[in-house]
Amino acid sequence: MTGSLTFIGTATTLVEYGGFTLLTDPNFLHRGQRAYLGKGLSSVRRTEPAMQVADLPPLDAVVLSHLHEDHFDRIARDALPKDVPIVTTVAGARELRSWGFSRAVGLRTWQVHELTAADGSRLRITAAPGRHARGPLQALLPPVNGSVLEFAPVADDPLSVYITGDTLLIDELRQVPVRHPDLDLGLWHLGGTRIPGVLGLGVLVTMDAREGADLLEIVRPRTTVPVHYDDYGVFTSPLSDFLAEVERRGLSGVRPLARGATLTLPPR
Repeated sequence: MTGSLTFIGTATTLVEYGGFTLLTDPNFLHRGQRAYLGKGLSSVRRTEPAMQVADLPPLDAVVLSHLHEDHFDRIARDALPKDVPIVTTVAGARELRSWGFSRAVGLRTWQVHELTAADGSRLRITAAPGRHARGPLQALLPPVNGSVLEFAPVADDPLSVYITGDTLLIDELRQVPVRHPDLDLGLWHLGGTRIPGVLGLGVLVTMDAREGADLLEIVRPRTTVPVHYDDYGVFTSPLSDFLAEVERRGLSGVRPLARGATLTLPPR
């Protein structure tokens, strides 16, 4: 069995496998539009997404790291079908339901939600640890989930995908390979996102090149696709830094995708 992963931009991907079609972190704002991140923070998009909502096939579910507008924007809010299941954090699901997304599901860390296709194939979505900030700043940013997707086709290859979500490197992530030791694919949210802080340095709230490589040494998917690295001005750690760090450490299996490019699944 084969499927595909298409990189749309930011952390937005289209995953088609085992009878399921999933969208991750839908961000369809155009280049030059501003994403509003709450608490007076915003950032202008630098890139153009490879697709818009009208270009998508029918969706079985959306997997959402957290409710920031660079992950679920006003275009997604207005244009996605209100009956599409959205699997996200508890706080995110509560807000989405208030917007009319009646099938939004909120998971706490290590909780599971399952979907079943018409042919009996199953998709198991497990919420993985995530933390968007350290220290007191945690109270100002929304809760974050990573996700592990386990596709169990009836007659063919299973597939497992780990999505980091907008997390920093935290000790709890060491549990991911313990619980899921045989991962086929990883989607690494990078960018070294910084928000204003003391001395003008900014405070790190997503993994930069070093933390992304550190996590890759802990969680070792067969193939890793970096995402979320150059789309907004608050991203300060470019893809080139991550690729250089990966090469310096001798880590293998990293497969950058251009926006609009597709990776065949499973990525053997």
